[in-house]
Amino acid sequence: IPETKMSFELFITKRYIKSTKITGFISFITLISIIGVMLGTSALIIALSISKGFEKELKEKVIGFTSHIQVSKFDTRYFEKDDWESFEKVKMVSNVKSVSPFAGREAMIRSSYGIEGIYLKGILPEYDFSIIKRSIIEGEYNFDESDGIPKIIIGKKLANKLGVELGDKVIVLAIDPDSPNFSMPKIEQFKISGIYETGMAEYDDIFVYVHLKHAQYLFDLGNRVSGFDVMVKNVDFIDETALLIQDRLGYPYYARTMYQMYRNLFAWLELQKKPVPIVLGLIIIVAVFNIVGTLLMIVLEKTKEIGILKSMGANSKSITKIFIYQGMFIGVVGTALGNALAYALCFIQLKYKPLSLPEDIYFMSSVPILLQAETFIIVSLASLILCFLATLIPSIIASRIQPVEAIRFA
Repeated sequence: IPETKMSFELFITKRYIKSTKITGFISFITLISIIGVMLGTSALIIALSISKGFEKELKEKVIGFTSHIQVSKFDTRYFEKDDWESFEKVKMVSNVKSVSPFAGREAMIRSSYGIEGIYLKGILPEYDFSIIKRSIIEGEYNFDESDGIPKIIIGKKLANKLGVELGDKVIVLAIDPDSPNFSMPKIEQFKISGIYETGMAEYDDIFVYVHLKHAQYLFDLGNRVSGFDVMVKNVDFIDETALLIQDRLGYPYYARTMYQMYRNLFAWLELQKKPVPIVLGLIIIVAVFNIVGTLLMIVLEKTKEIGILKSMGANSKSITKIFIYQGMFIGVVGTALGNALAYALCFIQLKYKPLSLPEDIYFMSSVPILLQAETFIIVSLASLILCFLATLIPSIIASRIQPVEAIRFA
């Protein structure tokens, strides 16, 4: 027998785990307990990774079509030239990364195959930080007019509706909503220089991009713009940055964050995140009860052995530790296997994308995954703590067994 008490307890636990004379039913239940912890841990890690992946993808795509913060005016729809040229002070606000003017409004686009409603957005390419640059699938991000024809970039879904391809010409019609009877629309012909696809079909179907000067002409703005897109360095401080911009500019300007502009979308994200840990945490709790049941059956199976150990001098504390070690063995092995399984499945999805999604509903073509070390650590700690708590009741019951009674009735 090993010299130290701790070595004695670990020695007994190790011998029991390696024993080939364990009742088959008990061995099977132990295996089921390990599998239960493994599945519970992996399910929770995968669910949280998917939830975070959805949030990250949607945030990136929403930002791609708008910005972190959008600055507009209360009293009029547009900024005068002097207004937006003086916006250098916005760049001086802490946490502001960049500022870009835009002119946007609803319009109509026409090809030889049909006509569709769009949101036409005029931008300055040198200041553009949208997702469009990274989402071009045909042609290029180019507004060059060397051939005398202005360029336009449209979405893949809209191109299919209009029956147009790269290099085809389309006509954009813009009607001034302030004009009597919506008469005399401005018309301009464009050549398709690029076709983009972001995976957010509803946006790909609506947003069309041209150079800022052409949007100003179509909307009869002169040198005016609709507002400013502001990007920040740290999204965690977006609300504080918007307030600083508001204070710096004052009335009639106002700044809205992407969370305010797309309140419903982000509210849905928060709502679907809340029940995930609760619902899937129940899986781990079920696995924990399996551990309790397994250890209780082991106590019944090993009553005689417990009596013999006590008669040889083992105290209640030692018996308690032995069963805690056995329970934690199940917890540690199950948690480790759960981490490995979750990582393997997440890696497969990230690399090969076997699970696809309908883009019209989810704004993305495959299930998104965001692997973070903190997800694995938090779930693993929660699993191990629950497994430890599950070992306490069986361990205390085992420690209270009287040696004489255990040997007499075993």
